[in-house]
Amino acid sequence: MIGMAVIGCGRIGRMHARNLARHARVRLVSVFDVAEQLARETAVELGVKTAASVDEIWSDVKVEAVLIASPTDTHVPLIAAAVAAGKAVLCEKPIDLDLERARAGWAALSKKKPPVMLAFNRRFDPSFRALRERLHAGEIGRLEVAVITSRDPAPPSAAYIKASGGLFRDMTIHDFDMARYLAGDIEEVFAFGSSLVDPEIGRLGDIDTCTLTLKARSGAQIQINNSRRCSYGYDQRVEVFGSKGMLQAGNQRATVVESWNAERTAARDPLLNFFIERYREAYDAEVDAFVAAIEGRSAMSPDYADGIAALELADAALRSLKSAAAVKL
Repeated sequence: MIGMAVIGCGRIGRMHARNLARHARVRLVSVFDVAEQLARETAVELGVKTAASVDEIWSDVKVEAVLIASPTDTHVPLIAAAVAAGKAVLCEKPIDLDLERARAGWAALSKKKPPVMLAFNRRFDPSFRALRERLHAGEIGRLEVAVITSRDPAPPSAAYIKASGGLFRDMTIHDFDMARYLAGDIEEVFAFGSSLVDPEIGRLGDIDTCTLTLKARSGAQIQINNSRRCSYGYDQRVEVFGSKGMLQAGNQRATVVESWNAERTAARDPLLNFFIERYREAYDAEVDAFVAAIEGRSAMSPDYADGIAALELADAALRSLKSAAAVKL
């Protein structure tokens, strides 16, 4: 059993804590949040200890690994402190909002070969993983075009937008990682973006709608489209096209039942509501992979370097958006 602690008990942190508490090879030891009430509620729900501070977690010999789900600007210092305390780390994305701070953090840690994994959970979605495995096995020949669609059901609050780091770092970061997961290293980015959904997002200096074209080192082209609003639910799809055919991974629904009647044809259940429901299996598989890496049965992947690579693409997209020109990496 791997003893673990969770740092950050907001929506995503509490979800992670619940997943860890029921994992067969994990023992959830404690939780911590600077908002003490959130930590207490999570601890009571799961029957674990509330840590008084992160220092208590670092010094707890029962804690072998930590899951970091705190605000993004705390990720790099918490990773460094955890590694210094001898803990393995699973950290939520993005690695940081500042690329140079993320790079400096890695420069300080990389020689130690730290056991750090980034929570790009979509790599662990069963459908996306199967698509990638079949792509890399040559089923559709050489990859020529990939299309990644990611649309949230509704825009977040203004307070969230202010602290998010912008659409590219907050939302598209998952798609940048998926592009690399499918196509390998990216060498060029061209981005369009607008505020079409919520005028307040535009007033805050952000965008809520974007389309991007990326070119991989292999020559493959990747198209990404994002929106902060989707009237029909949480839209998550991937398509890859190659010399021998196409693979698609579509949206998930509560059931696969279809209804045919005088009013509608092939009507199906609505899309799953949001990311926690849509990626439930992926979050479980992500923890499995992290635990297996701690046990020595696999490598930490995606790792800190993957987090930097995704953030580099987000920064390149911002430069492209501002300059209305392609940006080479």
